[in-house]
Amino acid sequence: MVALSLNGRVIGPGEAPFIIAEIGSNHNGSLDLAFRLIDAARECGVDAVKFQSWSKSSLISSAEYARNTRYSGDGRVGGLEEEVERYQLTPAQHHEIAAYCNRTGVLFLSSVFSPGEVQLLDSLGVPAFKVASMDVTHLPLLASVAHRHKPVILSTGMATLGEIERALEVLRVEGSGPVVLLHCVSKYPTPAAEVHLRNIVTLSRAFDVPVGYSDHTIGTAVPLAAVALGACMLEKHFTLERTMPGWDHAISADPPEMRALVNGAHDVFSALGSAVRYIDATELEKRKAFRRRLVAARALKQGARLKSEDVDFKRPGTGIGPDELSYAVGRTLTRDLESDEELEWSDLR
Repeated sequence: MVALSLNGRVIGPGEAPFIIAEIGSNHNGSLDLAFRLIDAARECGVDAVKFQSWSKSSLISSAEYARNTRYSGDGRVGGLEEEVERYQLTPAQHHEIAAYCNRTGVLFLSSVFSPGEVQLLDSLGVPAFKVASMDVTHLPLLASVAHRHKPVILSTGMATLGEIERALEVLRVEGSGPVVLLHCVSKYPTPAAEVHLRNIVTLSRAFDVPVGYSDHTIGTAVPLAAVALGACMLEKHFTLERTMPGWDHAISADPPEMRALVNGAHDVFSALGSAVRYIDATELEKRKAFRRRLVAARALKQGARLKSEDVDFKRPGTGIGPDELSYAVGRTLTRDLESDEELEWSDLR
């Protein structure tokens, strides 16, 4: 399995999860809002912010626009073409957003939707390309991405294993850098019962590449569970306020939730620890207080032969342990013992 590196962070099995705040189109076409989202995401501790690089002409056909002249995706009634144009980022805005990320110290990423946008992002120096789930079968786009020889993040929503295999083969043959797959379910929001997180393990075994998770559920429980199953990358939509108008705000994490996700993901990763059974010095010391030892169940006389019914087992665990009972039974007492008195090996011969 080939790991990849972004901004000095190694991404792969055994590494802390790389967390991406998916701003997507939640900037609502406003640079000011985009900058505020970047600042808020950075304060939450994410590793990167991600936008979406598409335009009115690169995403949807003219015929589809003509079929949707009355569209209210963001709550405002108008045409689909008008709404897409409102939410697109121009090349100039891409430059400003990338420059702002560089100045403020957060990694800039974006999804590509056409070869022209691959060229644009490459000119901005992105360290990797993100390909959305919808384009797993867009083989010409995958080839265009691969020709830049950079790492690729590929979401897998709606895709069969065969389609994912073909996409990976195109990326490999055309010369891409290392690939990380993101398990994804393209439902907004995704009910927890329909996420099927075990696909993370399936994808890892099937394709021998790092696997992460792109989340569309509400809350943090599912992405945190993904980390426990080995997800090396998390991507979650991000907003300043879920009630804002726009396509994805309602399913996005707000700053408190994103901060909880970042902290929780690192806690979960730390808690995974090692598969090797290990008892540290603190636990070994706890044995003395928490385990049990033999005590007399009743008053016993010197010279009596000890029977199992003569003893009980109580804290602390500093003497003859319950697992040593068979070595104590049948021996002779060397002194009188009171009820509940602790037995020592010196009391037996």
